[in-house]
Amino acid sequence: MYKKNSAKVGPYFLGKTLGVGSFGKVKLGEHELCDQKVAVKILNRKKIQLLNMDEKVKREINVLNIANHPHIIRLFEVIDTLTDIYVITEYIPGGELFDYIAGKGRLSEDESRRFFQQMIAGVDYCHKHLVVHRDLKPENLLLDTHYNIKIADFGLSNIMHDGALLMTSCGSPNYAAPEVISGNSYIGPEVDVWSCGIIMFALLCGSLPFDDEKISNLYKKIQGGVFSFPNYVTDSGKNLINQILTTDPLERITMDEIRKHPWFQIRMPRYLSFPSVKRAQLGHQIIHIDDNIVKIVSEKTKIGKQFISSSLQRGEKTSFTVIYYLIRESLAPFDLITIGTKHSEAERKLLADRIYQNNRIDWPLGYFWDLSLGIKTFSFNDLAIMAEICRSVKTLGMSWKPLSEFYLQVFFNISSTWSKKKAVYCETCFLLPTEIGVHLYKYNQSFILDFHQIDGDGLSFLIACDALTKELRFS
Repeated sequence: MYKKNSAKVGPYFLGKTLGVGSFGKVKLGEHELCDQKVAVKILNRKKIQLLNMDEKVKREINVLNIANHPHIIRLFEVIDTLTDIYVITEYIPGGELFDYIAGKGRLSEDESRRFFQQMIAGVDYCHKHLVVHRDLKPENLLLDTHYNIKIADFGLSNIMHDGALLMTSCGSPNYAAPEVISGNSYIGPEVDVWSCGIIMFALLCGSLPFDDEKISNLYKKIQGGVFSFPNYVTDSGKNLINQILTTDPLERITMDEIRKHPWFQIRMPRYLSFPSVKRAQLGHQIIHIDDNIVKIVSEKTKIGKQFISSSLQRGEKTSFTVIYYLIRESLAPFDLITIGTKHSEAERKLLADRIYQNNRIDWPLGYFWDLSLGIKTFSFNDLAIMAEICRSVKTLGMSWKPLSEFYLQVFFNISSTWSKKKAVYCETCFLLPTEIGVHLYKYNQSFILDFHQIDGDGLSFLIACDALTKELRFS
């Protein structure tokens, strides 16, 4: 890259345009000290606000910030200016998996399996960190110089919360699960599993199992779940795809079951053969640091090696730790693999609060209280049930905010009328304000009323749920 006349943002010289999106351009960048290439996504603030995409951009950056996996695109840093947001990610020169499949027609079983194993490992990592992608397709799977998968474009992703269902119909129609296009509620992982099955079929067959120029016909085919295989697909491959492309999400195979399937296990790379990484407790994560790279960074920045190592151990993002990761990615990424256990700020706060509340309890990270109430009476319809819930909440002196037609966010405060009369105190406990989600959905011929803790302490949540269920006239 000819640096003399190049535009520059932070320590990066900007080169050719790699692509153009809704908010701005993606340019090739090069770090001034270590000469490593990066992709620089330039997001224009005015365009983001005009299209009302602030949350989409923020969500994608937050997800990439906690992702540390060899098959998920790496975010190095974000540079803010008054007019633009510069998102610095690794440069993936191999293009999209879509173009690779289109160029070769269909792939061999071994090559298909290799791509599929890498994709499943990355998606499973997301799910373990409470992230659901919701737009998996070959166009969002990039290939590096060694033809390894890198999952990208988390703009439609969302965070999973215990007890909360997702409703948004998003993603590309050809890769969308039946429950998504039908407008039904879904948890999240099961829709990613379906998309992975469509991609597996495309890898092996060079075509899609469900396709039609007319969108209404396409939806009928997806909801019907009927498709056929070419005769060259092996029985084991057919078996796995059939278990994935099951229209009933409750019967659909899970990520853990996919990992154990005989077809998936063949020629499993050593670095992917370990059990899925669980989120480690705060303060217990182990960070492996390469001393040779630290030495290179020290020579380039004139910063002491011990100081660099300490900053890496603490997980700090600084100008010199970014250089460390840039160099590390460029050397031999699959010889230096560590599948990370970084935590989002929400996870860190949750765990820290729980340790503060009772340091004798070994709280599992990501644990929330969750209760459900079955309503088997046929004298209430869905709207009548929601009206009864609102009446009960009002009677108890709680406040609420409707997030959708069948989902309420309820605020239970110690100063409410009900809690002044009936709250329980003792020397060892004090009831704190809490926030709960109340979600109504239909299962077979019954209604299920789901209560889940959004914020606050567990004891207040349980007492609030007890009061609310006793007040409800159909419970």
